[in-house]
Amino acid sequence: MNNLSTNGVGQLAMSGRSIDGGLYTWITRQAQDSPHWLDSLISSYATVALGLVALMMVLGWWQARQARNATAMATALAVPVAVVAAYVVNDIFKSLVTEARPCQSIPHTFTVDPCPGVGDWSFPSNHATIAAAAAAALWVVNRTMGIVAAAMALLMAFARVWVGAHYPHDVVVGLVVGVAVALPVMWAARRFAPPLVVRLQSGVLRPLLTAG
Repeated sequence: MNNLSTNGVGQLAMSGRSIDGGLYTWITRQAQDSPHWLDSLISSYATVALGLVALMMVLGWWQARQARNATAMATALAVPVAVVAAYVVNDIFKSLVTEARPCQSIPHTFTVDPCPGVGDWSFPSNHATIAAAAAAALWVVNRTMGIVAAAMALLMAFARVWVGAHYPHDVVVGLVVGVAVALPVMWAARRFAPPLVVRLQSGVLRPLLTAG
């Protein structure tokens, strides 16, 4: 648990506070009043959720391999590419906006997790972006996995506010960025990558790309 009081961290941080600082404070107060086990569970959720998303990516690849379909394989292999692309775009966005963390700009803020250091920008949320990008990409691969991943992404966004790391608008925009970047990447992979997969299937990578 952490209680932080920091002042004067910049105008952009104040702008973030003016958007939904009141809602952020209300949520973190609920966290402060909640049982320790609940806060610990929500705090650890981000790591667990990202691990489960990684497992779903592997499952998508395995299903595509069993299907022996170049388009399916190209789509499955594009999932981590879409996630990385979303992360890079979001990180550039963060460096341009440079919004301070709410736990730095709102005095006496309670946070479940330690407050990130100065220069670790808040807007948009990387966790929300990655989770949303994975959900959008997995939805293209497999609708069921996409729905499960989408629910996990929404919970991830909520968790990042609950532990005190982000304003609500940080995670909402992060979700949007993740979807907005991932879907075009997946479309491009589905449209243009199958011929490359076919060529690779005739080489040393064949066991990884097809079960046949």
